[in-house]
Amino acid sequence: MKTTNFSVAPIARAVTTGLLLLAPVAGFAQETPSDAEIEKIEVKGSLGSLPGQDVEAVFGFGKSILETPRSASTISDEQMERFNVSDIDELVAFAPGTFTQSFFGVAGSLDIRGNPGEAYFRGVKRLDNPGNYPTPIGASSRVDIVRGPASPIYGPAKIGGYLNFNPKSAKVSRGKYIEEPQGAISYTAGSWDKSVLTAEVGGPGKIADKEMGYYIYGELENSGSYYDNTSTDQTVIQASFDVDLSDKLNIEFGGMYHDYAGNQVAGWNRLTQDLIDNGTYITGTAKPLDTDGDGSISHQEYDAVEALINPFIFPNTSGWTADDFDDLMALDNPGTAKLRGNQVLVAPDDRLENTVTTLYFDVVYYSDSNWEIKNQLFYEAYENINENAYGFSQFHDSWVVEDKVVFSADYEIDDLYAQVQISPSLRYTDFEHGDDFHHEFFDRRDLTMPSSALDRRLLSTRIDDDYTDYYIGNYLDLGFAVMTDLTWEWGLNVVLGARYDSIDLESRIPTDKLLFGNGSNSFISLSEDGQYIYGFGGETDITAPVSASNTLDGVSWNASISYKTPIGLIPYVTAAEQTTLVAGQGAEIWTGNIESGAAMDTSDLFEFGLKGSFIDDTLYFALAIYEQERTDFNAQMVVTNNVTKNEGAEFELRWVVNESLVVTAGYSKTEVTNITALENGFQFGFLGADDFPDLEDPSAIYGGLPIGNFSVGEGSSNPNARKAGIPENIYSLTATYDFQNGYATSLSVIDADSTKSGFSGAVTLPAYTLVNAGLSYQDENFGVNLTVKNLTDERYFRSNFPDLFGSQIVLPELPRHFNVKFSYKF
Repeated sequence: MKTTNFSVAPIARAVTTGLLLLAPVAGFAQETPSDAEIEKIEVKGSLGSLPGQDVEAVFGFGKSILETPRSASTISDEQMERFNVSDIDELVAFAPGTFTQSFFGVAGSLDIRGNPGEAYFRGVKRLDNPGNYPTPIGASSRVDIVRGPASPIYGPAKIGGYLNFNPKSAKVSRGKYIEEPQGAISYTAGSWDKSVLTAEVGGPGKIADKEMGYYIYGELENSGSYYDNTSTDQTVIQASFDVDLSDKLNIEFGGMYHDYAGNQVAGWNRLTQDLIDNGTYITGTAKPLDTDGDGSISHQEYDAVEALINPFIFPNTSGWTADDFDDLMALDNPGTAKLRGNQVLVAPDDRLENTVTTLYFDVVYYSDSNWEIKNQLFYEAYENINENAYGFSQFHDSWVVEDKVVFSADYEIDDLYAQVQISPSLRYTDFEHGDDFHHEFFDRRDLTMPSSALDRRLLSTRIDDDYTDYYIGNYLDLGFAVMTDLTWEWGLNVVLGARYDSIDLESRIPTDKLLFGNGSNSFISLSEDGQYIYGFGGETDITAPVSASNTLDGVSWNASISYKTPIGLIPYVTAAEQTTLVAGQGAEIWTGNIESGAAMDTSDLFEFGLKGSFIDDTLYFALAIYEQERTDFNAQMVVTNNVTKNEGAEFELRWVVNESLVVTAGYSKTEVTNITALENGFQFGFLGADDFPDLEDPSAIYGGLPIGNFSVGEGSSNPNARKAGIPENIYSLTATYDFQNGYATSLSVIDADSTKSGFSGAVTLPAYTLVNAGLSYQDENFGVNLTVKNLTDERYFRSNFPDLFGSQIVLPELPRHFNVKFSYKF
């Protein structure tokens, strides 16, 4: 285990050395800038990194990040462009508390404070996307990251936090647009045949003599991958329009279309500590099960050999040897080999395809009585299919429409500045979702060989039958929220808010599509006190209802107090309770959760912090210490919404040292406890070879699937039910230097502790330091940005679903690679 003692000196030396090494390359053409150029640099030198601008994403009052009594960060498009950020997982360098475990290699959403986060588009929640498709960020003017539950104005949300994407727009402020048309074309090439083409254009205009602005963005990618049998083809089209119908009325509308085709990457299977430390892989082939010779193993062919998923092991694995497992689980011709990071559990016909359409239409009216009325209409739909030869497939066909009205006003009463918001809202979600994971055998495939009938399963999405789960339904959320922001001239600020939600839910199971019973809900059991438990180990087995409907309600609230001291420090305290809707990967709700009432839950947050801005507002820092918890440990959705208690601290610093140098630093300490496991005394999961300390020959189990309940409590390997896969301490530092002649350098460093791959803690993933460095040139029109990622070729890993699969699979991360982006702006 890597020590948590830390010195900034090594990172500081790395940053200094990197910038100095790059400096001679850029410095040969350095000229003394003119006064006009210096003025321009003074305006743009911060790259939008400072928190001075208004951010609506937290409470909706247009407060800056500095003034907002919550832990939040914002990343501008200028920062993302300078550091050549390509997906949301890289945002951890700029926003503490956002380290994200692998969701089978797909950067769909961030983990925030150790829990899956939400994604918002212009302040409205999108459909769930834990790993349905990689979320595009190139079309955003800014990404806001808020840690902890959402404001009551935004409705039910997960406990961890959320990202808010602000699409590029021609609007500068109310009634003002960019002065003349502008645009850009770029092409990015890189390692493993990376190929991305983008084009964008925006400007002012008129419609029937009405002032308006437009911005259109397009992206086309056709890239290979470091990982075998993996590629990315995607198209993104985004448009935004703003029209001033009068001095008091304007409309904002637009949308995004994203068509993605790729695949998930499970990573390495047959996981052992020796594989992590030395790359030593257990080879060998599984026993043949394809009795009908069609090239795939059906569920029925698996079920004919029950020994492959026996024994069910509880409560501990000590004493188990090869003699305790059925011979059918043993590999033929076992041996060892050195495994490369690109050799992963992906078959040539694996696929992840997703089409998502996002639309919005806002009407904003400014009355003579000081009230602003904003109606936000939002629509999103996706169709998704996901197929993996080792034994997992699913599909979603879901859509959502939300209409939210926000009445807002502000008043000045003596030394008090008061803002108020009143917001009724309606949100309707329709879902159809199928899952196929009953025989999900990661270890049967030998990664030194191609996928074959020895490991390839007949997938439900290819025959439209034998699903593990299948849900069709909808839910309607009627909400009403009020908030106020009170600021006194002498420095005190109070933010108060409350919300009530009533949700009508319906869901049904088409049992003719299922492999058995009523799906995986049949695995739900009851504890002695009559509570629902997901997995096994309860006293009474139950069967989920074929259909269910219910009306559930909940109350959310927020209370924050902060004080702006004369010396620039702003201490704050925030307490909040947030309603949470427990939905799955395709926005589906289980019938069992609807009937029991567990489809709705609450989350609590208590946070106190300190913020400050100094040196003429060029240096900003924020410190937050928090505790947040899901309060109902029975409302467990293992994939998308774990029941956890989160404790930790976050520190962030941003400093525009001068017109050339911008530095940021971050630190996060995160401890996540799985409350469900702690309360039940166990955690269900897939077992790996290292979970059996007395098993000398791992090949004895790789043809099958050992499953069981990991013990929690005194004497167990995880007595405190700590969530695995999340480094307890993470440090980050970024720096960029502009030479004032078009050349600029950038460097980012992330230092992460070692962590456990799975809940049992049998395998430890090493600590690592990840360094990215870049050199760019930009004149009035042309630009080029060369970025080397993982500059030191660090060997590191990310856990994959640690609570469930962490003992069997892990994702080896990318070695050293490069991207070069050519651009033309006009």
